Amino acid sequence: MTEKLSITPASGRLGVLTPGLGAVATTFIAGVIAARKGLAVPIGSVSQMAHIRLGRREEGRNPLIRDFVPLAGLDDLVFGGWDPISSNVLEAARTCGVLDEKDIAPVSSELEGIVAMDAVFDNQWVKKLDGKRVKNLDSKWDQAQALMEDIEKFRADNECDRLVMIWCGSTEAFQEASAVHETVDSFEAGLKSNDENIAPSQIYAYAAIMSGVPFANGAPNLALDIPCMVELAKSRGVPVAGKDFKTGQTLMKTLLAPGLKARMLGLRGWFSTNILGNRDGEVLDDPDNFKTKEVSKLGVLDTILQPDSYPDLYGDIDHVVRINYYPPRGDNKEGWDNIDIFGWLGYPMQIKVDFLCRDSILAAPIVLDLALFLDLAARADQSGVQEWLSFYLKAPQASTDAGPEHDIFIQQTKLKNTLREWMGEEPVTHSEAG
Repeated sequence: MTEKLSITPASGRLGVLTPGLGAVATTFIAGVIAARKGLAVPIGSVSQMAHIRLGRREEGRNPLIRDFVPLAGLDDLVFGGWDPISSNVLEAARTCGVLDEKDIAPVSSELEGIVAMDAVFDNQWVKKLDGKRVKNLDSKWDQAQALMEDIEKFRADNECDRLVMIWCGSTEAFQEASAVHETVDSFEAGLKSNDENIAPSQIYAYAAIMSGVPFANGAPNLALDIPCMVELAKSRGVPVAGKDFKTGQTLMKTLLAPGLKARMLGLRGWFSTNILGNRDGEVLDDPDNFKTKEVSKLGVLDTILQPDSYPDLYGDIDHVVRINYYPPRGDNKEGWDNIDIFGWLGYPMQIKVDFLCRDSILAAPIVLDLALFLDLAARADQSGVQEWLSFYLKAPQASTDAGPEHDIFIQQTKLKNTLREWMGEEPVTHSEAG
């Protein structure tokens, strides 16, 4: 047995704040409310549905994760957020069109009662959207202060004991870190001078961390993975995780690529294309925003396949990603993958995958798990980048120079072993079976 961490109990109410009340956030909120009313099962949520094996398999100790670690209960969650378009969650849920009315109607009164706060929004970062419900303030510093005021008002009005924030907003235009992102001092100076390199998601991250609120970045935006935010999260003792929810096509890649590598089968090329018609698809129709997503998606295979260690198998891969906006498809994305592999004596073979997925249905349980696990991390006095939550993310942020791990099975082991360690149990290194 290892020494159990001292974790503050999950007493009281946990507020979950989401910058962006679009398809993902509204689907998450509606699903949680339905689950606590007994109208649905939280399918896809590891925190709610998965078991965790303790000790040797023959011991038969296999509790649910939610019974093993002191997570906040679904009944204790309170929801809020900011949105530049919709006035409340009910309006947004109906506009997004992810859920059928039969699923919205039983929770409609609760959804209508969640009123969106005016957002920090800048059209230069999301050219395809026109924000109407925005904070018209003179400087980015004022915007950050206004967000912190929103956070504290929400905390007080809803009698929350703790808060977490999960970015569920749009993908912003591509950018690389600049001088303003180097230190907390330079970032704060940039806020006051309206530095053009500071994006809205960075302002939300700053406001959350300064307010002591754990933050997860569900988009591929440059928000937490900049030196100033890493420094701030550590100095303020706030756990953070990012970035980009691992949902459709990338989820399939992190499932299939480890299998090819396990059998030492070669890979010559992987062509991926998507069609989707939701707000995310419209935003990604802009080349600058697509580049942000493309970088996130392209980073997966190299880390899993280790071409430097296996040059004969993975040293010459053509990896191509395309996303096409196609309004008739709505939130029901279709992802096609053509995978060119080779085997014994170099003979070529192909794998074809056609994944007709629902992006927000896959993302909603990720929001729930990240919220509950980040809250757990805060109560366990953890701070900075929570690499054990990489399981949920396309482009996970590493806490060391070794870089991120993308293999979903290694990520799963890391997640569960972190929970085991915190609760004083030995790690499991050989099998998650049972």
